[in-house]
Amino acid sequence: MDGLTETRRALHGVAELVLAGPQHRSTGEIWLRVCPGGFCTVEQPEVRVDGVELVVGDRRLPIDGHSCADLAAAAGLTAGAPQGLYHDGSGVDPAQPLSVDPQAARWLARCFAAADEALRQLAPDEAPILWPEHFDVGIRTEETNYGGSPGDRFLGEPYAYVTPPSPRADAFWNAPFGAARPMRELDGGSPEAILAFFLEGREWSR
Repeated sequence: MDGLTETRRALHGVAELVLAGPQHRSTGEIWLRVCPGGFCTVEQPEVRVDGVELVVGDRRLPIDGHSCADLAAAAGLTAGAPQGLYHDGSGVDPAQPLSVDPQAARWLARCFAAADEALRQLAPDEAPILWPEHFDVGIRTEETNYGGSPGDRFLGEPYAYVTPPSPRADAFWNAPFGAARPMRELDGGSPEAILAFFLEGREWSR
């Protein structure tokens, strides 16, 4: 899909620098959650991404063509990643203008929402967390990690994953960290197909 890589990187930057960083400095919490159209903070300040816009109160700020520093300033915040917690991240400079494609943003939001729904069905007592470091949504249950990624250096498109507590060599496991399936192969990213993959992964993890 045209613009997917650039859009994913831009939204990752916003998640890390405009949402998680200010939230961490305000409350000590870095994790985010999936919400309609994208993702949002779980504590103060209340900020969310809906499609190609940053939403703060009743204001909707276009992300495309603006930097994280621009967006944060318009929201009354200071852009910056959580400090001292991890060494990886989006790699986005706060002053870098961002490029966001509407179609790619919709696809990523759809994949996040489908993964979030499947995770809640898999483990109703667990709250899926959207982590700003790797920009994936996941849970850990019975020592196994389950989640959905918008794509990364391992696979440049959205995928669901299962990471067992120890390395496995069975046919199910096709990734260095466990098992991964592109969302397009899971019925186009349907919650039901993602859940079926998670359930299969749970059986293989035992």
